[in-house]
Amino acid sequence: MREPRLGDIIDDFCVKCKRIMNHAVVSLLNGEPAKVRCRTCHNDHNFLHEQAPPPKVDTRKQALFNEVLAKVAPGSTAGTIVVEPFLEDTAEDILAEEEPAEAPAAEELPEEAPPEEIPPEKVKIKKPKAAAKAAPKGKAKAKGSK
Repeated sequence: MREPRLGDIIDDFCVKCKRIMNHAVVSLLNGEPAKVRCRTCHNDHNFLHEQAPPPKVDTRKQALFNEVLAKVAPGSTAGTIVVEPFLEDTAEDILAEEEPAEAPAAEELPEEAPPEEIPPEKVKIKKPKAAAKAAPKGKAKAKGSK
């Protein structure tokens, strides 16, 4: 196969279209395409060798969010953290992680007390304070006097 030249049409992953599309070679570096232009959306980007870039997902943020959900509703399934298997994990390790832990017996679970109702006469309602006045209290100065 011959070396690519400026203007040649090649396939590459378009970062704007999010799929492999036809691209025109815009610049070359050492005989390899450096920049390409999508022929569908006309977006210029680096040549990606037909591979999508890795996703920019912050797993720490998701873990913190799941931790907060677990504290808010400890019995719900929304707070469970799903651990994805790594390439180094063996099948036994993955199966051992997926086995559910034994649920505590009914006697061990603490009973939740119903929320106490506060009588209406003990509830204090705070009203918002009025906006501060422009002039201070006391003697007002007339314009022009010192």
